[in-house]
Amino acid sequence: MGERRNWNETADNTIRRMRAGGATWAAIGDVLGLSRNTIIERGRRIQAVGGPVPVRKPVRLPEDDPNREPLRAGHPISWGILTRGTVLEGVAFVPLADEGGECAR
Repeated sequence: MGERRNWNETADNTIRRMRAGGATWAAIGDVLGLSRNTIIERGRRIQAVGGPVPVRKPVRLPEDDPNREPLRAGHPISWGILTRGTVLEGVAFVPLADEGGECAR
């Protein structure tokens, strides 16, 4: 078992300030020259709040699902992807023939 550490207000304030600013326990330990576990224990005792914000995975949209049904011809999503950056961008899809095979006029 290690020797008892005498904590001072400056070290406690450093832990509180850095943790509130989003620092990891390891980063605080590097600054104070102590181990991560020592800083975690002291941070819990002085109720230091904050820390790094967890990275959230982006929400996968239903149209990004590889197992979804195919989109119909001219669907706004697929038509928008195909025409983005071209002269047809923003132009509505017009089918060449209706469902009965007749040409649209």
